[in-house]
Amino acid sequence: MNPNVLKRFIIYMAILTFVMFTVWALVRSFMNRPPGDYETEVCDIRLKDKKYDEAIDAANIALEKTPNHRGAIMCKALVYISQKQYREATDQLNYLIKFLKKNIEDDDPTGRGTLAAAYANRGIIKDRKENYEGALEDYLKALRVDSEAVEGPGFGTVILNYKFKSSSVRERAIYIREQLQLPENERVLKIKKLDEGQVMHKPGKL
Repeated sequence: MNPNVLKRFIIYMAILTFVMFTVWALVRSFMNRPPGDYETEVCDIRLKDKKYDEAIDAANIALEKTPNHRGAIMCKALVYISQKQYREATDQLNYLIKFLKKNIEDDDPTGRGTLAAAYANRGIIKDRKENYEGALEDYLKALRVDSEAVEGPGFGTVILNYKFKSSSVRERAIYIREQLQLPENERVLKIKKLDEGQVMHKPGKL
């Protein structure tokens, strides 16, 4: 056999083997995923695309496969917040908080981050409804559970884009506390145009 032909054959076989191994690894990874994880990711995508009905449908399928799937519950809550359905969102977050407090393990940092995010998300609902004392209470609970998870934009954080306020739960809590110490007629706790720019973030893997 021509040495050049043999060399090309070996190279092609090596590439084919690599591709087949990669595909096999991806398929195996997908097949081994916990039930409901895929649908929860679909919920996240639909939420970002503002396809709220489809997001809820995906979350419900995830919960059918794995009742109490914390990612699916969180996603439903964020969908409801995005639609300003605060009662429904609060119901989801209350359930998630109760479930996590009862079932979270000491060696589950993701669970603690999710619990912190749930408190922070519930806090933003209270913030939007002008229940600032309640919002402050939930923000502080979030920080006590996992301060890193709600430190800023990213994992488990609900970001409040205020010009005079913070982009982190910690700074927002400090701001509310400072404002509540002022005489009521001097407080600046709500700015409509900036309040409408609130952005929510969810823990990546629940």
